[in-house]
Amino acid sequence: MTPSERRAGVSLASIFGLRLLGLFLVLPVFALEARRYPGGDDPALVGLAMGIYGLTQAFLQMPFGLASDRFGRKRVIVLGLAVFAIGSFFAAFADSLHGLLIGRALQGAGAVSAAVTALLADLTRDQVRTKAMALVGGSIGLMFALALVGAPVLSAHIGLSGLFALTGVLALAGIAATCWWVPPEPVRAAHAQRAPLSALWGRRDLLRLNFGVFVLHTVQMSMWVAVPALLVQAGLPKERHWWVYLPAVVASFVVMGAVLFPMERKGRLRAALLGSVGLIALVQAGLLGLALDGAQAAAWGVAPLALLLLVFFCGFNALEASQPSLVSRMAPGALRGSALGVYNTLQSLGLFAGGALGGELVKAAGATGLFGVTLALSLLWLAVTWGLKPTAR
Repeated sequence: MTPSERRAGVSLASIFGLRLLGLFLVLPVFALEARRYPGGDDPALVGLAMGIYGLTQAFLQMPFGLASDRFGRKRVIVLGLAVFAIGSFFAAFADSLHGLLIGRALQGAGAVSAAVTALLADLTRDQVRTKAMALVGGSIGLMFALALVGAPVLSAHIGLSGLFALTGVLALAGIAATCWWVPPEPVRAAHAQRAPLSALWGRRDLLRLNFGVFVLHTVQMSMWVAVPALLVQAGLPKERHWWVYLPAVVASFVVMGAVLFPMERKGRLRAALLGSVGLIALVQAGLLGLALDGAQAAAWGVAPLALLLLVFFCGFNALEASQPSLVSRMAPGALRGSALGVYNTLQSLGLFAGGALGGELVKAAGATGLFGVTLALSLLWLAVTWGLKPTAR
């Protein structure tokens, strides 16, 4: 990567990281802390307040991506981060659960993921784009791990309102990074020729990638409905779950760097992509096996679960780096932001569907039913993706 590409990758990854650190800090404690607000005794309303963020994200990713094609990436990123900050401060000063719900909805309305990834694609060459996307994916995983460790401590000192205020400050820091750290966007990104949106719908490989990101995040969110209970069953108290999560996330970055990037340089990105999908399916099969024999799984302890989570994060991080990179290559240049908007819309819908599906499946059929469905989804995803033909660099 050139110095300019490294600057673009690190600065845009930091924007993702600052925004998501604030979000992730809230999630581990939201359900518990929300009970202290008027209306917090309604579990359905608490769940809606948590999930409304993903829903507004899903509706607005496409418009924000389209706007970035028409009006410029940086303008849209600054606008989205400002809306996100307003929502954060609104939630910080809320005195009821309905106020938290409105704040969370406003946070979701700052849907800048498509514009950020489109700008990163504009500022990097094809041959290093997967590496640049991996920086973004790495920042997401690292912030998730830090939030698992730091959220309980910060919540005890500043409460939920303080966490939302901190989230707003981090969003303002992201605006500053966009204005003064991110390299100038190419003129073609701000003044690209218009192209019909219909140019996106006829591209089968783009549809395959959109389906893939939906399944990936559906499976990811569904898993976490049951995985914490399996860890507790294996003998690891919930306050120590980060002992498994953090090493698995960090080690997966090392594995990804050692495997994914060399395969891409050799022109074997399709094999890497299919192998990563296969790892996701393998993990679901392993979790299904543990869930089927709960007594034996408890006797084995934490080690099998830790190994499965390591394999999952290896596949997950590789897919988070390679799939948006492929979308940016396959989309028409004038519709890159729109294509990534569609991609991020399916990602947000997957997060929403995974949470809802996971809860219903565990309620109706237990962990075995949940992992049976996630395994079936993963195998269907592998079959759909098999015909993918990545665009040459």
